[in-house]
Amino acid sequence: MNVHYIVDLSEAEKQQLLKLTSSGTLGARKMKRAQILLMADLGKTDKAIAEALPTGTSTIYRVKRRFDGPGLGVLLNKR
Repeated sequence: MNVHYIVDLSEAEKQQLLKLTSSGTLGARKMKRAQILLMADLGKTDKAIAEALPTGTSTIYRVKRRFDGPGLGVLLNKR
């Protein structure tokens, strides 16, 4: 994985993700994706995110890659 995707969330996207993660009604997959994006936006490395969340670096890479393409709405609702 030599490609590094940079997550740069807009203020509206950040607020949407923060609202979703604090609601308590989000499924586990969506919650993890939202947390990955929020941490990546803060500039955390894939390794640091993997240590903070119970997930692998491959999952983090895929979430960041998918966010780079279709955007936030499709990413959170895609299985």
